[in-house]
Amino acid sequence: MTGAGQAPPPGWYPDPDGTPGLVRWWSGSGWSDVATPAGPGVAVQSSPVLAPARPPTPMEILSSEPRGNGSRSGWIVLGSLLLILIVGAVAVFLGRSEEPAPVAQAPAPTTQPVPPASPSFPPGTVRIIDKVAGISYPYLGEGWSEWSLWGQAETTDTAGQFFTTQEVTPDGTTFIAQCTSGPLLDAFGYAGPSSLKATMALVADSVRGNYYPGPNERKVLRDENRTVDGHRAHLYEFQLSWHIPGYNASGERAALLLIDVGRPAPALLYMSIPNTHAELYGTIDRVLADVDVL
Repeated sequence: MTGAGQAPPPGWYPDPDGTPGLVRWWSGSGWSDVATPAGPGVAVQSSPVLAPARPPTPMEILSSEPRGNGSRSGWIVLGSLLLILIVGAVAVFLGRSEEPAPVAQAPAPTTQPVPPASPSFPPGTVRIIDKVAGISYPYLGEGWSEWSLWGQAETTDTAGQFFTTQEVTPDGTTFIAQCTSGPLLDAFGYAGPSSLKATMALVADSVRGNYYPGPNERKVLRDENRTVDGHRAHLYEFQLSWHIPGYNASGERAALLLIDVGRPAPALLYMSIPNTHAELYGTIDRVLADVDVL
């Protein structure tokens, strides 16, 4: 519990503006600029100090009116409320008759139907063609930029897309969401399709150690063999969480897909989405379902 005069600890809290379903990052001294949906991987905390303001009830409005000979507004409001209740009761009474009750009409359809959990990409979607790795996958659209950053420690070459989620982190780096690919380095000891699972374990540890703040906790979501466009593959998906001041994100969901593409080096596809953008977690499954081997 927070002591008197002590600021609540950093973390995710309900949006101070009171928007339902949204949370905002509290650094310990101030709020982040952007609110995000309270999706999976976003551990929401509570604090009476940071709780959004609650709108006053009618009775609180009445009790807040000044009392005395010069104030009659409270009685006027109370009288209005009683009048509304009486009128409503009379309308209900008069509305009862021997006529059959009207059949309830089905609600009109919404203008935009709710999309399925993992919709497929529409025909004609632009694709990223990674000829060096031997795979292709969808470009994710506006806001995503062609990969132009550092080389990945696990691959000999890097292609793909990204967008920046935090310009400068406490250790001076840039935090991003990404969907990248490349041929796996020989150092991970890949020895053919039968070694996909063992190789993936080493790759996953390398990714965790190279790109995320520590200490962190890992929860494995999927660790399974797959077939991608007729080729043997292995999927490893995990959720990381940390509590380090100065980071906008307190966790990230990542997926690693290692595919035997019939070349000496398998192709590695790496997707990562910080929990500041948890609404994009579904993109991971969409991309995984639309990978082709060249």
